[in-house]
Amino acid sequence: MEMLDGTIVTTAAPRIGAALHAPATEIGLVVTAYLLTLAVLIPLAGWLTRRLGNRVVFLTAIALFTGASIGCAASGSLGELVAFRVLQGAGGAMMVPVGRIMVLSKADKGDILRLTSYVVWPGLIAPVIAPLAGGLITSYASWHWIFLINVPLGVVAFAVAWRLVPGGRDEAVPPPLDWAGMLLTGAGLGGLTYAAHLVSMPAPPAAETALCFAGSAVLLAVDFWHLRRAPHPLLNLRTLNSPTFRVTQLGGTGYMLVVGSMPFLLPLLFQTDFGWSPVKSGALTAFVFAGNVGIKPTTTPLINRFGFRSVLVVSALGTAAFVAAFGFVTASTPVALIALLALASGVTRSTGFTVYTTVGLADMPPELMRDANSFAATSMQLAAGLAIAASTVALRIGGAVTGGGGGGVAGAAGHGAFTVAFCLLALIAVGSAVEALRMDRRAGDAARRPRATAPAGQ
Repeated sequence: MEMLDGTIVTTAAPRIGAALHAPATEIGLVVTAYLLTLAVLIPLAGWLTRRLGNRVVFLTAIALFTGASIGCAASGSLGELVAFRVLQGAGGAMMVPVGRIMVLSKADKGDILRLTSYVVWPGLIAPVIAPLAGGLITSYASWHWIFLINVPLGVVAFAVAWRLVPGGRDEAVPPPLDWAGMLLTGAGLGGLTYAAHLVSMPAPPAAETALCFAGSAVLLAVDFWHLRRAPHPLLNLRTLNSPTFRVTQLGGTGYMLVVGSMPFLLPLLFQTDFGWSPVKSGALTAFVFAGNVGIKPTTTPLINRFGFRSVLVVSALGTAAFVAAFGFVTASTPVALIALLALASGVTRSTGFTVYTTVGLADMPPELMRDANSFAATSMQLAAGLAIAASTVALRIGGAVTGGGGGGVAGAAGHGAFTVAFCLLALIAVGSAVEALRMDRRAGDAARRPRATAPAGQ
């Protein structure tokens, strides 16, 4: 629910704007308010579970998100919708990190890879089915169902969580809240997310955007200084002392930025450059999901056989190649070939995503697992929040290079601009592959179960 709502609303934005009599330049706030709230509150989720326990926080999050979804559907103005999207973001900020913490914080190292293969599914599925779901809903139903679809999911999730999630706290005396860290982290990440929203606008205000980026950078720099010295930091930077975790957070953020851009760029290419309908565009994008699913049964055996580092390098390079290839497809390219390309990109996306979400935790000391989960969830959300802005900037650079016009959430770009944009994003994926080469060959071996060699004579 949380990840689906981060992208599906983009497809329905024109319909929502028309229904609420809101200009296109303002309807982007519906997406930004949600992502900004996630960025501000996700770092707080780890402390809340220590204070209140997993059960209370998780059930409250599901109820809040589901109720806010009903409020979004019932909104009669843009202001009401944005307010309920903030509530949705508050619920989402507690759902995903807390879910990961419950599953992984006490897991044996040997079980982390298998458990993560389940945990990453929503992150792989939601962004690529969102364009198709959004296209179908906006074509054959009202925009309200973009939010009402969460209600049955929320009811089922609440019932299952009520039955399965145990009560109580893991710590008898939880640490005090790091108020300074919360304010600095929230303001810094929130400002960065809002600056990304400004960049994605068709005509971004230059002075406001630069000021927002500069202010966010200063706040995050002060926050970094504070978190390194605080006795009970909101985000524990000691997790970065693990070389594997440090590499995955740096390279992984770039990788998530690239794969997070695809559910935005591909529908934009298909609809504005090829002239396809939202349903056809969403259906082709959904082939990425088919690749995710198709490779999943073999992901764990591949990692067990070749190791995390090898699989990650190949995945990142494969992602780079397929992303660049999308820049050279045209409306005359056979649809079957485009579908095959989307399928292949889904394969490398799935294997890379699994490695990034697993290997850093595999080498993490048990006492830092909860902190590492919180840090990883924050960096992943930051990448998701910046993905659309990165796509928009890449399109504008492409337009400037080719003379084919810029591009934005509500704008169109020439085909040459798309070619340059996809190639620029591919270079980021190459950078992630280079970063992965810095990883120790034995990284994550604690979570691997290599096939045993048979004794001599057998």
